[in-house]
Amino acid sequence: MKSIYDYTLNELENELLTIGEKKYRAKQIYDWLYVKKVNSFNDMTNLSKDSMEKISNHFIVDDIEILKKEVDKDVMKYLFKLHDNETIEAVLMFHDYGNSICVSSQIGCNMGCKFCNSGKLKKIRNLEASEIILQILKVEEDAKLKISHVVVMGIGEPFDNYDNVCKMIEIINNPFGLSIGSRHITVSTCGIVPKIIEFSNFPYQVNLAISLHAPNDKLRSSLMPINNAYKINELMDAIKKYISKTNRRVTFEYILLDNINDTKECALELANLLRGLNAYVNLIPYNSTGDLTYNRSSDLKIKSFYDILIKEGIGVTIRREFGSKISAACGQLRANNRE
Repeated sequence: MKSIYDYTLNELENELLTIGEKKYRAKQIYDWLYVKKVNSFNDMTNLSKDSMEKISNHFIVDDIEILKKEVDKDVMKYLFKLHDNETIEAVLMFHDYGNSICVSSQIGCNMGCKFCNSGKLKKIRNLEASEIILQILKVEEDAKLKISHVVVMGIGEPFDNYDNVCKMIEIINNPFGLSIGSRHITVSTCGIVPKIIEFSNFPYQVNLAISLHAPNDKLRSSLMPINNAYKINELMDAIKKYISKTNRRVTFEYILLDNINDTKECALELANLLRGLNAYVNLIPYNSTGDLTYNRSSDLKIKSFYDILIKEGIGVTIRREFGSKISAACGQLRANNRE
């Protein structure tokens, strides 16, 4: 049987018809699952006994288990166990604009970015849409709050699990479901060019973030193997097509690594690369993973890099740092749990 959380509202309506149920039951079930947060068909009190039996024989209401939780100022990091005993992470962050969760889209990752803990544990499988959604529901239940923003930037490459990520977005955006606004949802990719172009046709106005982290091919290829498949010029061409089609601003994520990509020359090169684009840069102070290969840039270098971009007319922010006292780096809690 398939998880009830894996169905869009339209899919659920059609599936219910195949078992002799009325379409309107789908909205009732959505209300129980995503508004009332009920996780048992037996608790859906406006379903008749006959309906409940047919539905429970056709669908399952699955769950994920919180294995571990780490807490720091304005951040909570969760390690979840799935039905096959594999583990994934999610991070809840408290901002002045709302509660944001960073969710995983795969178990492990094949992108192999050198500075990222997620890539050290290779991809085992894609997450189903339900397993991404359950990260949100489980954190809301545990933290007793409403999540307003979702970022698909945890373990895995979202565009390597494109269909399930897109389905998840449709489900959580639905006004009868979690009703999370499309402009409050961000998908981050390391740069799978064909999927960026495909995403320009996605009918939801979600935000796109590009994990760039270097302004030239030589440096980017040394940090991110994806650059060997799709060079920066090819990536930028795809992003220009995306912006032209969607008229949406793109975020470029740039983790600052001490003495590697944080120089004045890199800042000027980055400014030249992005000048004229409807885009901005999110500078990210590096979260140490315990691997001594890479270190966090100093506050002085971060500020200097920021100032150069501002002077060159590039929109830029410095990401607020979270979780200095916990396993905050992407994939770190999962990796530590397997050691």
